Amino acid sequence: MTKRDYYEVLGVARDADGETIRLAHRKLAMQYHPDRNPGDKDAEQRFKEVTEAYEVLRDPDKKARYDRYGHAGLENNGAAGPSGPMGDIFDILRGFMGGFGSPRGPRAGGDLSFELTISLVEAFQGVSKTITLPRVARCSVCNGTGMTARSQRLVCRRCGGQGSLGFFGGTCPQCRGRGFTLSDPCSSCRGIGFVEERRELTLHIPAGVDEGMVLQQQGAGHDGDPGMPPGDLHCVIRLRPHPLFQRDGQDLHCEVPITFSQAALGGPLEVPSLEGKKITASIPRGAQTGDEIRIPGQGMPHVRSGRRGNLVVHLKVSTPKNLTKRQEELFRELAELEGTNPSPESKSWAEAVYDFFASLGRGREHPESGEKKT
Repeated sequence: MTKRDYYEVLGVARDADGETIRLAHRKLAMQYHPDRNPGDKDAEQRFKEVTEAYEVLRDPDKKARYDRYGHAGLENNGAAGPSGPMGDIFDILRGFMGGFGSPRGPRAGGDLSFELTISLVEAFQGVSKTITLPRVARCSVCNGTGMTARSQRLVCRRCGGQGSLGFFGGTCPQCRGRGFTLSDPCSSCRGIGFVEERRELTLHIPAGVDEGMVLQQQGAGHDGDPGMPPGDLHCVIRLRPHPLFQRDGQDLHCEVPITFSQAALGGPLEVPSLEGKKITASIPRGAQTGDEIRIPGQGMPHVRSGRRGNLVVHLKVSTPKNLTKRQEELFRELAELEGTNPSPESKSWAEAVYDFFASLGRGREHPESGEKKT
């Protein structure tokens, strides 16, 4: 199945800035969230598509590759995750250490990056996660030398000890860039000096972490050559969508439906919080769909200071679908009153309609005087 253009998925122009992209994603994510569309497979697919598009366009590096190469620019370009494949250990070593034991001298270990997805509640509270990571480790049998007591270094016949095949020839496949071969290599690592291992680590995620934040753990990356320090671990945080709340920095947003009577009369409103508690807010009289109520100190904590942002409640006036007989009678009575005493907004709109048709030279009855324009 051909993937749609990410800009088309979010409905934004190719030169859209980060804020425009963020707002477009937020609107569509709320519209197609599976919890709002139970059993709707199309909505579920659209939600996944929208999330995927946003993950690329929000990241400057991924966006730049996508803008230049399209979807092909994103293939096979991510770092291996906790359960991802290590690939060829020789390629990994060349990429991270520039050729193990090469004539260029010993190298420190390469950094290891992966993405960790947590829930919004876990980001709010902070959490510890135990993960298993694939990494390159020095061979414990030969201590990273690749040699045994009987081993001898022999100048590579293929490259003459250079480690590469000419200026454009690339790394020598015979010695894999080292410039020598071994007569009796270590049987555990086959003379490489390194092995692939899977290490279990416990990561402590502080409260308040946000989407895309990178947590670093020193010394938890790939091992280096003997005598050289290991690399670091870079953990990129990803947040799983929440069915009720959308995050925007330290602020949390949620949409709460209210009735016609609540909107007209105002009054108290119970709002859920991310902590699982109920907060009482106040609906202003005459509230409209889209109006906001800001509740200070009920948002996400700042990852350093701990200071919490706001909870922003977006009101949505719900139209009743199934009326009782009494409710219908009351609504009809209200409609008659509104017809007798139109609101200022209704009068302004009617006058605007009259002026519009008058400008076209068509006869329309003035909304107040009753006279006709000819």
